[in-house]
Amino acid sequence: MHRSILGLLLIIAALASGSALAVQSCELNGERVNPNNGGTTQGKSGLMRCRDDDGGPVVREQELQNGVFMGAVRYFKNGALERDYRVNARGNRDGLAREYAVAAFGARPALVREETLRDGSTVGLVRTWYPGGILKRLAFHGDDGAEQASVEFNEQGQPSGLRCASRPVLGSDFDDGKACGHGSGVSNVVLYGAKGQPRARVAYERGERRRYEQLWDNGSVRELQESGAASGVERSFSAEGIKRKETAWVVEAASGRAAGERPRRQVTLEQEFHESGKLVHEKRWRSGERTGELASEQHWYLNGQPRDLTECIVDNGRPLRRETSFHDNGRKASEGAWAVATDDARYSAQAVDVHRSWDADGRLRGERSFDDKGRVTRERDLDAAGAVVRNDEVFEDGSRKAYGK
Repeated sequence: MHRSILGLLLIIAALASGSALAVQSCELNGERVNPNNGGTTQGKSGLMRCRDDDGGPVVREQELQNGVFMGAVRYFKNGALERDYRVNARGNRDGLAREYAVAAFGARPALVREETLRDGSTVGLVRTWYPGGILKRLAFHGDDGAEQASVEFNEQGQPSGLRCASRPVLGSDFDDGKACGHGSGVSNVVLYGAKGQPRARVAYERGERRRYEQLWDNGSVRELQESGAASGVERSFSAEGIKRKETAWVVEAASGRAAGERPRRQVTLEQEFHESGKLVHEKRWRSGERTGELASEQHWYLNGQPRDLTECIVDNGRPLRRETSFHDNGRKASEGAWAVATDDARYSAQAVDVHRSWDADGRLRGERSFDDKGRVTRERDLDAAGAVVRNDEVFEDGSRKAYGK
C-alpha cells in the first residue's frame, strides 16, 4: 500500500517536472537535427535554429561548419536577442561578445555588456551598461586575460570606483591618463555613491595610488590611506573627525623576498584611540634585519598616564620580554622580565631575575627572585615604612626557610 502511494507520487512529480521543462526542437537547412547527437550534424554546414517546442519562438541560433559548431552563436529571450558571440573550432568563445537586457515580448533589448575574447580569455576593453544606457563599468584586460584597470559609475554617470594601470588603457570612454596621474603631478578624483553623494577621494601618480579617503555621510574623512614607494600609513576617524586607529607599514626589502615575488607590507606601528581622542593602545614592530619582530606594546589610562608597557629586548644575547605596570598616578606598580623561547611556536616564556612591586606612593613593597629555570628562589615583603616583614628562601620542592627581617 505504501509502495504504491510512493510510486504514484513519483509519477506525478515526474510529470509535473517534465511539463515545466520546455523541449527544444532544432533544425538545420530545413532538416530536424539533435545537437546532442553528432550523427545528425556530421559533415553539415549552416545555421541551426532551436525553438521551444515545435513552432515556438527561436531560443538559439548556432553556426555549423562541416559538422563542427563554429562561428556565430545567438540566444533569444521573449523573442529578442539576449546573447551574441562567436566560438572557434575548440568551442571557446573568440571575438566580439554582447549581452542584452530583455524585458517583455516586443520590447527593444538594451545592450548591457560588450567584450572581446581570444580563445576563451577576455582581452582589451570590457564595457557594461545600465539598462537605461548609462555606462556602468569599463575595464581593460591584458593579453593574459587579467584585468589591469577599471572604472565604475553610478546611474548618474559619476565615477564610483577606480583602479589604474601603469599606462592609460581605458580609451575614449574615460580619461584614465588624467585620472590616474599619467600626466603632470598627482591626480585628485572624487568617487560618488549610488545617490550622487561624495563617497571617497582618491589620488594617483603614474598609476600608483598615493592617497585614498573614504568619507562619512557628512563629508568628513572616515578612512585615510597614504602610500609611497617604501612606506605608508592608514588611519580611521569617527564621524566627528576624531582619530580612532592608525597603522603604519613599510615595504619589505627586495633582499627579503624570492625573485619575482611581489613586495609585501610589514606593519611597524598600530595605535588605537579612545572616542575622546586619547591614545590608549600602541604596538611597535622592528624594521630592518629584524623586520616583523614585536618591539613593544603599551596601554594608557584615560588620564594620559601609562598603564602598562611590554618591551621585547635582547640582554647579553638572551631574548627577554620585560613587563612594567603603572598606577594611574604614573608611578611604577610592578616590573619583571621573562626569558622567551624563540624556537617555540607558542613563544613560551619563564620568569627570570628579580620581579618587584611598588605601592601608589612609589615605595617598594615586594620582591621575588627566580633561578635560570624560572623557579622562585626568594620572596621578600616590605611594609610602608620600608621594613622587611617577610624574607623567605624558597626551595624547588616548595618548602621555605625564613630569614631575619
